[in-house]
Amino acid sequence: MKYDFTTILNRHGQDSMAVDGLGDGTGFCPAAPREGFDSIPMWVADMGFATAPSVTQAIAERLAHPHFGYYQTRDEYYQAIIDWHRTRKGVDDITREHIGYQNGVLGGVVSALGALCSAGDNVLVHSPTYVGFTHAVGGHGYNLVHSPLVLDKDGVWRMDFEDMERRIVQNRIHAAIFCSPHNPCGRVWERWEIERAMELFERHHVYVVSDEIWSDLLLDGHRHIPTQQVSEWAHAHVAAFYAPSKTFNLAGLIGSYHVIYDPWLRDRVERQGSLSHYNAQNVLSMHALMGAYSAAGAEWVDELCQVLSANATYAYEHIRNTYPGVRCAKAQGTYVLLADCTQWCHEHAMSYEQLVRAGWDVGVTWHDGCLFDCPGCVRIAVSVPHSQVVEAFDRLDKYVFC
Repeated sequence: MKYDFTTILNRHGQDSMAVDGLGDGTGFCPAAPREGFDSIPMWVADMGFATAPSVTQAIAERLAHPHFGYYQTRDEYYQAIIDWHRTRKGVDDITREHIGYQNGVLGGVVSALGALCSAGDNVLVHSPTYVGFTHAVGGHGYNLVHSPLVLDKDGVWRMDFEDMERRIVQNRIHAAIFCSPHNPCGRVWERWEIERAMELFERHHVYVVSDEIWSDLLLDGHRHIPTQQVSEWAHAHVAAFYAPSKTFNLAGLIGSYHVIYDPWLRDRVERQGSLSHYNAQNVLSMHALMGAYSAAGAEWVDELCQVLSANATYAYEHIRNTYPGVRCAKAQGTYVLLADCTQWCHEHAMSYEQLVRAGWDVGVTWHDGCLFDCPGCVRIAVSVPHSQVVEAFDRLDKYVFC
């Protein structure tokens, strides 16, 4: 490969939540490992890889000019987004006016809900549910109504459309959060699935807030279908949110954006986002996106997806072949897997809490699935060099599933 995805970076002392945030006592971060074990970060959704060289080059070029006062967003920023969506997602109808800045995708989701809902309204979301939705949406006074995804006979997570419709009607729902690809299940929805979901939402006058932050991290050749592109109705009634942060490991720089076609919806979302007077991009984030959404950045992402595909396949096959009683769907996108350990714990007279802690003790810092409305499951991020994935499962073999 042209790029380095094998070096294990020493992230200690570099402000990394993934390694220096362990054992903070909040209940969100895993506990620190016991003496004799280093930590393998497999919980927070960032990566152990250095970002693309095109990103650091773009930032370095801007740093060479020693002035960081008030600035204007460059035309090249908007063009980079337009070109990226055209070449990577097959979308050719985005113009500058459709794009708006957001500090983060969660902030954008909250802004969209603020434009569509009143405090106390019910909002539909699939479960397992990204913990950020739970905190952000609930913290702003909305009630999440969970429609569980189900594993089919082939071990693929599917939407339960009948359950979705029942909950929409019973709870008088007018806004839904759609996660595509889905975190933490790793599903890349097929076109027919998105079309059917949008038909259901259209029938019941439900606006859709679509989190598509994972849409560039596709495994084993899977293809992302932008939610807004499946129908004329979706084009006008979906607010979609994107960011280079997951793809290029840029969460610490802050910077996301929305794509909203309908001017009525766009004006209201942008108004909601402006109320804090703090939803503003920083100049280095702008240049980071331009470096990311480049030809060199695309080349780097293509190699990254090969690495993540190999890691996810290794983890899935190891779990399936080595841990009877643990259920795990093969991830199609993102870099997270959800492993249901309920049956294994029952058969081995071990509580789920003991299992989670046993992994933490030996430095496998997986994430407690209870945070994702999925008790009995662990979320495992395989976004580290392959040697660390192998080491993590070697420790699980010796000390946990033994």
